Amino acid sequence: MWMFEHDGFHPGAYNMRYDEWLAREVAEEHRPSTVRVFGWNPPAISLGWNQPAEEIDTQAAARAGIDVVRRPTGGRAILHSEELTYSVVMPADERNVATVYREISHALVCGLEKLGVHASLEQSQPHFPSLYASHSGAVCFSSSARSEIKVNGRKLVGSAQRRFFFSGKEIVLQHGSILLGPGHRRIVRFLQLDSEEQRRSLAKELEQKTTDLYSLLGYQPAFDEVPEAIRRGFEDAWGISFESIQTPIHQQVIPR
Repeated sequence: MWMFEHDGFHPGAYNMRYDEWLAREVAEEHRPSTVRVFGWNPPAISLGWNQPAEEIDTQAAARAGIDVVRRPTGGRAILHSEELTYSVVMPADERNVATVYREISHALVCGLEKLGVHASLEQSQPHFPSLYASHSGAVCFSSSARSEIKVNGRKLVGSAQRRFFFSGKEIVLQHGSILLGPGHRRIVRFLQLDSEEQRRSLAKELEQKTTDLYSLLGYQPAFDEVPEAIRRGFEDAWGISFESIQTPIHQQVIPR
């Protein structure tokens, strides 16, 4: 049994705490494996689990009304703005990280096809120590890892995965950002960089290396349009059938 949860918009701290709570709930068999889609209100910058917080100008972010939170997964910083975020929580069933990552990406590609977007998976892997040492290394969308999703050579979806061990079970949490518009590129305003030249260089790099559904389709699809496509993509790719819940935001109980 699988659950599909369309969770609406929430603050960043809630979104990350909820994903961890889902992992424990699935491990303890209080709920089935789950694909969740959600948005961020207000927009937020999320840092990878081990990423130094000093890479972000938190005061500039606060002045712009942007939260800064830490993800339970790895990777680098993302500005969650004009995007749909997905998360997948399920038992690992002895599959390694790369296998599950590829399987989830394939399901997302099938979902994007429903929107008329023909995406593919990145085949190469960057040298992460060299990448993280560069001025663009703080930003997730400045590079693509193996099996991340691209269109015409530009990154459309950025994802990260972590394994949890609860109740003797290995549980996968993978989540990622599906770009609806170019809002993610504003992250350059909130990075601690050495010079304005670096800021301009990174802004140009993100423009050249990323794409979004607005750019690809000529219109920005409605927030509710993309979840249905993603749902159908998982069902077709994995041969599953979802049960759905869609709880109004004011009825949600935030896990502690």
